[in-house]
Amino acid sequence: MGVTGFLSGIAARAYAPRIAQWDKNSLELQDKEFRKLLKKGMDTAFGRDHSFSKISSYEDFKKNVPVRDYEALRDYIGRVRLGDRDILWPGRPLYFAVTSGTTSGGKFIPITRDSMPNHINSTRLALLNYVNKTGNTSFLEGKYLFLSGSPELGNENGIPSGRLSGIVNHHVPAYLKWRQLPSGKTNRIADWEKKIDAIIDETINQDMSLISGIPPWVRMYFDRLLERSGKSCIVELFPRFSLFIHGGVNFQPYEPKFNKLVGRDIDKLELFPASEGFIGFQDRFPDEGLLLIPDSGIFYEFIPMKDFLEGSRERVSLAGVETGVNYLMILNTNAGLWGYNIGDTVRFISKDPYRFSVTGRVNHFISAFGEHVIAEEVEMALSETCKKTGSRVAEFTIAPLVDNPDGKSCHEWFIEFTEPPVSLEDFRRELDRQLCLRNSYYNDLISGKIIQPLIIRYLPKDSFSKYMNSIGKLGGQNKMPHLKNDRDIAEVLITGYLKPE
Repeated sequence: MGVTGFLSGIAARAYAPRIAQWDKNSLELQDKEFRKLLKKGMDTAFGRDHSFSKISSYEDFKKNVPVRDYEALRDYIGRVRLGDRDILWPGRPLYFAVTSGTTSGGKFIPITRDSMPNHINSTRLALLNYVNKTGNTSFLEGKYLFLSGSPELGNENGIPSGRLSGIVNHHVPAYLKWRQLPSGKTNRIADWEKKIDAIIDETINQDMSLISGIPPWVRMYFDRLLERSGKSCIVELFPRFSLFIHGGVNFQPYEPKFNKLVGRDIDKLELFPASEGFIGFQDRFPDEGLLLIPDSGIFYEFIPMKDFLEGSRERVSLAGVETGVNYLMILNTNAGLWGYNIGDTVRFISKDPYRFSVTGRVNHFISAFGEHVIAEEVEMALSETCKKTGSRVAEFTIAPLVDNPDGKSCHEWFIEFTEPPVSLEDFRRELDRQLCLRNSYYNDLISGKIIQPLIIRYLPKDSFSKYMNSIGKLGGQNKMPHLKNDRDIAEVLITGYLKPE
């Protein structure tokens, strides 16, 4: 064990008591966060507009502060962007994390002096917890690769702005910076194809021990790395590669291909970082599920997705959640986001401690026929189908087909295979069966012959990469939506990428 590994073991043991107290005290910690947030927000424009000074309970808070998405909060954020002070949070933000827009341009998410530690320290806490639970410190002894957005920052009336991953890159400790790849010059390359080639140039002869990134883009890096090197698997190039850190999308659909590319089992650590705040991390290995962080400047609320889709905005605090229910997550943060609909959906696995799985995005679902199919269900169905048929999928997306010229309405799957099934028809039938097992509404529609079983459109290799490149979202933190309740993506894929029959 090297010096870095030895010191990390000491630090991991020192931080363990903080994580251990979450087992029993999460509700008390959340109540403290709630009180602190209200106190700091009282003298802001938002606090005055919503009578924070008169709020004495959570019930008062719910009456005074409605649930909002970014568009509904845009006027307040617009004032912050113009340079006004004390609008959503005391003072002005340290940064704006810029993300893809919804209906009217990019989103500028404030990061304040109070909220910055949430983004930085939570990653450190996740890594130290991993060290404490597994004893593995070998990943610290080589070089680290972070496939992320550019650290290049713009200027929004004196406030630096850019991708969250780029902002965080500026806060990597000096004692780790020398191990980090790619270089700043390479990381600033805007064209993803050129950036991947440059990253391969910098890493192909290095001793990589830790790699982090969004799974589909890491897969692309691995594919090209093996093609360039002529090696059969990644561990032939990087023998000390022992930890993969990921987040942002469900890893399960990508895992079989990933494991084959790597060439042996390695540890995986899942994180849930968002521009709005770092929410949770994997705390058990190899168990799935994320541990909610209750004491880092975020007060959480939840709306049952079934109620949300029916128009309800009635929410509960962490004290009111139940296991097995799909919830929309609402955040109140020390960056000045209040009653904020983050757009992510979660399901709690346990309440002692509060552990959860990410089930998708609120706008990534299909319910054209009343089925309420969510990302978690289709990803699990696809994963099980691949296991049973010996196939592997590179990427996919689904859309409703309401006016099907060949029959009744149905779900239309667009799939790019890395290892296609022997029989596409057997694959299709098994996939439909697996989805029926996971969604009773879909099963009722199929068995009642209201809709017909799903159909599959076979896409050639690299179709999804080309599609993402065509809309300027290739690489970085961008993710391919796996479900859409409209046909915007489907029609583009049919027109430009569909494999001829």
